[in-house]
Amino acid sequence: MKRFFWLWGPPLAWMGLIFFLSAQPDLPHVPESWLDLLLKKVGHACVFGVLAWLYLRGLRGHVQAGGVLRVVSVVLAVAYALSDEYHQTFVPGRHGTWFDVGVDTVGICAAMLLDWWLARRRARLRRAQAPAAQ
Repeated sequence: MKRFFWLWGPPLAWMGLIFFLSAQPDLPHVPESWLDLLLKKVGHACVFGVLAWLYLRGLRGHVQAGGVLRVVSVVLAVAYALSDEYHQTFVPGRHGTWFDVGVDTVGICAAMLLDWWLARRRARLRRAQAPAAQ
């Protein structure tokens, strides 16, 4: 049970934070409207990228399947992004949009690509440091 909470507590807590923020009728604004929009969209992408990575971390605690786990993480995170936008349709002053789901998906895919790139880099470094077989 302790292992379950170690692996799945962080994504569940992050999902709770996303739900809490989505339930706010109004979020703080930056005076410049273009900057406000940019910061919120970058925030969307980053928040859901982190969620996808936390899913990946949890899944890796159970199975070592590489690319398959990244795909499962993407599917789970996009599903949560869809449910988040649907949830916003019930919050006064908020509305869910397909555009936000797209922005979330970009962040999710960027996080998975970054993880893939880092894994390849670590593997190359390990091979380079391994003593040559004679």
